[in-house]
Amino acid sequence: MMNLVETFSDFKAGKNIDRPTMVRVLEDVFRTLIRKKYGSDDNFDVIVNTTKGDLELWRVRAIVPDGEVLDDRSEVSISEALSIDEDYEIGEECYEQLHLEDFGRRAIMAARQTLISRIMELEKDDVYRRYSERIGEIVLGEVHQILKREILILDDATGNELILPRNEMIRGDFFRKGDMVRGVIRKVEMKNNTPVVIVSRTDSMFLEKLLEQEVPEIEDGLITVRKIVRMPGERAKVAVESYDDRIDPVGACVGMKGSRIHGIVRELRNENIDIVNFTNNQSLFIQRSLTPAKVTNIDLDLETMQASVYLEPDQVSLAIGKGGTNIKLASKLTGFEIDVYRNTDEVEIDDVDLEEFADEIESWIIDSLKNIGCDTARSVLDLSREELVRRSDLEEETVDDVLKILASEFED
Repeated sequence: MMNLVETFSDFKAGKNIDRPTMVRVLEDVFRTLIRKKYGSDDNFDVIVNTTKGDLELWRVRAIVPDGEVLDDRSEVSISEALSIDEDYEIGEECYEQLHLEDFGRRAIMAARQTLISRIMELEKDDVYRRYSERIGEIVLGEVHQILKREILILDDATGNELILPRNEMIRGDFFRKGDMVRGVIRKVEMKNNTPVVIVSRTDSMFLEKLLEQEVPEIEDGLITVRKIVRMPGERAKVAVESYDDRIDPVGACVGMKGSRIHGIVRELRNENIDIVNFTNNQSLFIQRSLTPAKVTNIDLDLETMQASVYLEPDQVSLAIGKGGTNIKLASKLTGFEIDVYRNTDEVEIDDVDLEEFADEIESWIIDSLKNIGCDTARSVLDLSREELVRRSDLEEETVDDVLKILASEFED
């Protein structure tokens, strides 16, 4: 019997299973054993001693005169009762202790398998529950195995296996077996009755929790992170707000000489992080979201949620950003579709007016480009192919031809 109890005790020691659950599982397993042998467990007591780690089985029957036993499950003759304890009398209850050996080796092995199976179920339920409660928390683990589509990590705190899918990794992430990895617990799923814990390094929650760790004012509730948008490994924008006028939320997040933000940037593979002050003034919020560009003027259309932003010529490329990252993130952060326009009619010395290309580009195409604020070659080239197609309604092939013609001018 001790083998079975020890099997459970060993498991319980490392898995934080509560005492009532331990008692219930052991009792269920042994009552199943009794039912298989005796047909019923109605007249049996299963006593689990969690302090000592042992267990007792007792058969309880009413004592009747010899020859008057009508149901041997609930009754025992006086002569049989006296063979158990010579002090028994008719009318009393006879308590007979059972021993595991009485059930036979095969039944004991089956009970042990049932117990192990129940233990594994409890372990899975426990893992699912504990990690479900920790969704959004940062976890640190060691790379255990590298697969084609995912990396298996052993949680440094619990030893449980976690999964970091490739599509939840930052571009530039490269891990070897034994490396320590940080990520955020994104979700917990049950697959084939097994809990699967998914960890992410690209989720906005990861950046938010890293900021929480580095900036005490966020953890203390003095600064609130209103919204985070990311292009993992490239750029992120974080809108923060403070309810205390004495605290500068942007300065607190960045730290002295960038001390607080530098560690996060390194963790995120040199992802550029723009921290901006949140405000309900939508024009001002758009202006701040386009940092590092300096905006001259903004026209808002609240019905279509579109913003026309006017900048000096040297600020246009800053507003758009490499590959359009800055303007895309600013749009996500503010909820506005942002279009940028040059704020001057002057043509730069190293720029060329679109009218100069009248021999190569048809006039209706030049007019379409002028309608979206592009009146010089560089103002067109500053916009991405996708943005030109979207804003001008020109065909993709037409836009490609125009870009080729304009680019060749500056190559020469």
